Amino acid sequence: MSAQPGDEWSDDTGLLDDEPPRPRPEPTGDARVDAVIEAVAGLDDRPLEEHVAVFESAHGELRRTLDTA
Repeated sequence: MSAQPGDEWSDDTGLLDDEPPRPRPEPTGDARVDAVIEAVAGLDDRPLEEHVAVFESAHGELRRTLDTA
């Protein structure tokens, strides 16, 4: 079988379809930090276009948390 244009991202192995679920992150004990971790962990369910905004929000919230620690 020869490669065709546009086949760079094809997965003939089927491995991507059978990826095991990721474990939930361990709680940190700080509700603000845990909320940020949950938001980032949920990126798999969000469109790629939204990822940058989630990371920027996470960074801001983590900075605010550190500033008040």
